[in-house]
Amino acid sequence: MRPLAVLVGLPGAGKSTVGRLMAGRLGVGFRDTDEDVELAAGRSVAQLFAVDGERRFRELEAAAVHAALAEHTGVLALGGGAVVDPDTRALLAGGPVIHVDAEVQDVLSRRGGTAGRPLLAGDATARLRQLAARRAPFYREVARVTVPARGRDAAQVAQAALRALSLRPVR
Repeated sequence: MRPLAVLVGLPGAGKSTVGRLMAGRLGVGFRDTDEDVELAAGRSVAQLFAVDGERRFRELEAAAVHAALAEHTGVLALGGGAVVDPDTRALLAGGPVIHVDAEVQDVLSRRGGTAGRPLLAGDATARLRQLAARRAPFYREVARVTVPARGRDAAQVAQAALRALSLRPVR
């Protein structure tokens, strides 16, 4: 695994925002596998789900994660469900993985927290609770450290993540 840090957590937990802040402080690149999937598919994640379904999305996501773990040397944010794939969990084992641990209510209260997230369509609260219950063991399995997001802004979460992995900011 080549990235300095890999962020996992629920959809809307703030992984991309935190990851960008970490990358900026470290003076390295940032990569988001959801963005990689969108580039590969030529459409948004929401459109991909609507047209091709979740199965196709997960295939593209697994390929994007595998490529990013092999190629990227900066900070990497994975889609919220990437850890469901056993091959992805195996690749993450022992790596510099940070679980951005956001509470369901925190995700729901964030600006844009559920917007454009197909798995949260309908009753977002119920769906997010289901996802949290199902994925929590996977996040714990792959994470070297867990950084609680509750009561912290993205900059505070990024700082805690850097400290937890003993990564020194360049600025």
